[in-house]
Amino acid sequence: MAKRAVAVQILGREYRIRTDSDEDAVHAAAELVETTLGRVKGRAATVDTVDVAIMAALNLANQLIAQRDAAPPPVDDARLEQLSLLVESALDASAAS
Repeated sequence: MAKRAVAVQILGREYRIRTDSDEDAVHAAAELVETTLGRVKGRAATVDTVDVAIMAALNLANQLIAQRDAAPPPVDDARLEQLSLLVESALDASAAS
């Protein structure tokens, strides 16, 4: 898929994101960033945009890490295939005895 520019608005500024992702996904990500920035800005003691952006990025990273840690580990298909063959071999040997 070819990259294209998707326009999003974050804190009143337009950003053109070059992506090959789905446009709706880009807008959803921008909305999440906008919401997080607004939440941090509302409770932060600072008005420095960079500080607010860093705190928002830390909040989003913390959420991502928590979700990643809560998810089950990915299945190793090659290992699963090896175990399956081992079980089948053991069953064949047991049936032959």
